[in-house]
Amino acid sequence: MFRRSLFILLALSTGPAAASDAPPAVAAPCLACHDTDGSGVGKAFVPIIAGIPAAHIEEALFAYKDGARTCMIQPAMCEAAAALSDEDIATLAAWYGSLPRHTHAASFMEDLAARGKAVHDRLCARCHLAPDDPDVQNALGIPLHGQRSDYLRYALASYLDGNREHLLPEMEEKIGQLRDGDVDALINYYVSY
Repeated sequence: MFRRSLFILLALSTGPAAASDAPPAVAAPCLACHDTDGSGVGKAFVPIIAGIPAAHIEEALFAYKDGARTCMIQPAMCEAAAALSDEDIATLAAWYGSLPRHTHAASFMEDLAARGKAVHDRLCARCHLAPDDPDVQNALGIPLHGQRSDYLRYALASYLDGNREHLLPEMEEKIGQLRDGDVDALINYYVSY
């Protein structure tokens, strides 16, 4: 836990690193799913990780490495994370976090997106800022706007059924307040970005 806290503090204090032309060598196993631009390679359950603050990427990688997050759909993720050193995790987080975030232009239902915005504003807005928000680097949660719908559905289902550990008690409380239809509404809102 101290290790993670130290990496998070360092990442938050230094801000995003500048992306160089080529990914670091340690990224080689990541490229098959996340590609060099962090947008993924079109796999439905692979999240867009470009532009996610480095501290959050580190926390996710440690969670995969330590088993706090399971890899039921993409077992390669846990296998890849298990082989990473703390330095590798910091390097990968800085690289992908420094890349520009872009949307994948998914289709969505406008009425559900409007309802999802209301759910987001009520439950999620304090921690999950848009990727272009000036305070996103200091937010408690990752930016969810512009994420793939299948990945969002998978991640939310993992929290709801207990297969993903809540990193903060507030997250568990907010997830517990979701009502019927809120997950679909949130997904439509986030992919509308």
